[in-house]
Amino acid sequence: MCLKKEAPQAQPGDGIRSLKSTMLFRTVNYELYVKPNLFIMGFGLVAFLGCTGYIAYMRSKFDGLGYYPAIKEDGHEEYLKKKSKWD
Repeated sequence: MCLKKEAPQAQPGDGIRSLKSTMLFRTVNYELYVKPNLFIMGFGLVAFLGCTGYIAYMRSKFDGLGYYPAIKEDGHEEYLKKKSKWD
Protein backbone atom coordinates (compact mmCIF):
# COMPACT_ATOMS: atom_id res chain seq x y z
CA MET A 1 0.00 0.00 0.00
CA CYS A 2 1.46 3.33 -1.05
CA LEU A 3 0.49 6.46 0.87
CA LYS A 4 0.85 9.72 -0.95
CA LYS A 5 0.93 12.97 0.90
CA GLU A 6 -1.40 15.44 -0.64
CA ALA A 7 -0.24 19.02 -0.92
CA PRO A 8 -2.37 21.33 1.20
CA GLN A 9 -4.91 23.24 -0.81
CA ALA A 10 -4.37 26.97 -1.11
CA GLN A 11 -6.82 28.94 0.98
CA PRO A 12 -7.85 32.53 0.34
CA GLY A 13 -5.45 34.85 2.10
CA ASP A 14 -2.47 32.46 1.98
CA GLY A 15 -0.73 34.64 -0.60
CA ILE A 16 2.79 33.62 -1.57
CA ARG A 17 2.94 30.91 1.14
CA SER A 18 0.77 28.66 -1.00
CA LEU A 19 3.12 28.76 -4.01
CA LYS A 20 5.80 26.18 -4.62
CA SER A 21 9.25 27.67 -3.93
CA THR A 22 12.82 26.67 -3.17
CA MET A 23 14.52 26.81 0.23
CA LEU A 24 16.88 29.50 -1.11
CA PHE A 25 13.94 31.73 -2.01
CA ARG A 26 12.36 31.14 1.40
CA THR A 27 15.65 31.92 3.16
CA VAL A 28 16.32 35.11 1.21
CA ASN A 29 12.71 36.32 1.52
CA TYR A 30 12.19 35.27 5.13
CA GLU A 31 9.71 38.07 5.92
CA LEU A 32 7.23 36.71 3.37
CA TYR A 33 6.79 33.44 5.24
CA VAL A 34 6.56 34.44 8.90
CA LYS A 35 3.76 36.08 10.83
CA PRO A 36 4.37 39.72 11.78
CA ASN A 37 5.63 40.09 15.35
CA LEU A 38 3.86 43.10 16.87
CA PHE A 39 6.30 43.41 19.78
CA ILE A 40 9.34 43.65 17.48
CA MET A 41 7.47 45.98 15.13
CA GLY A 42 6.50 48.25 18.04
CA PHE A 43 10.05 48.25 19.41
CA GLY A 44 11.43 49.17 15.96
CA LEU A 45 8.91 51.97 15.57
CA VAL A 46 9.75 53.42 19.00
CA ALA A 47 13.50 53.18 18.27
CA PHE A 48 13.08 54.85 14.87
CA LEU A 49 10.95 57.67 16.29
CA GLY A 50 13.40 58.12 19.17
CA CYS A 51 16.36 58.48 16.80
CA THR A 52 14.44 60.86 14.54
CA GLY A 53 13.35 62.95 17.52
CA TYR A 54 16.92 63.11 18.84
CA ILE A 55 18.26 64.28 15.47
CA ALA A 56 15.52 66.95 15.28
CA TYR A 57 16.32 68.06 18.86
CA MET A 58 20.04 68.33 18.14
CA ARG A 59 19.33 70.24 14.93
CA SER A 60 17.13 72.75 16.74
CA LYS A 61 19.76 73.22 19.48
CA PHE A 62 22.47 73.89 16.86
CA ASP A 63 20.26 76.37 15.00
CA GLY A 64 19.52 78.13 18.27
CA LEU A 65 23.23 78.77 18.92
CA GLY A 66 23.31 81.33 16.10
CA TYR A 67 26.12 80.03 13.89
CA TYR A 68 26.12 80.16 10.09
CA PRO A 69 28.47 78.62 7.50
CA ALA A 70 30.82 81.09 5.80
CA ILE A 71 33.21 80.27 2.97
CA LYS A 72 36.62 81.94 3.24
CA GLU A 73 38.76 83.22 0.36
CA ASP A 74 40.87 80.05 0.29
CA GLY A 75 37.72 77.90 -0.14
CA HIS A 76 37.32 76.24 3.26
CA GLU A 77 34.10 76.47 5.23
CA GLU A 78 34.01 77.99 8.69
CA TYR A 79 31.14 78.48 11.13
CA LEU A 80 30.85 82.03 12.46
CA LYS A 81 28.64 83.45 15.18
CA LYS A 82 25.90 85.75 13.87
CA LYS A 83 26.54 89.37 14.77
CA SER A 84 24.14 92.23 15.09
CA LYS A 85 24.71 95.45 13.14
CA TRP A 86 24.63 97.18 16.50
CA ASP A 87 27.73 95.31 17.77
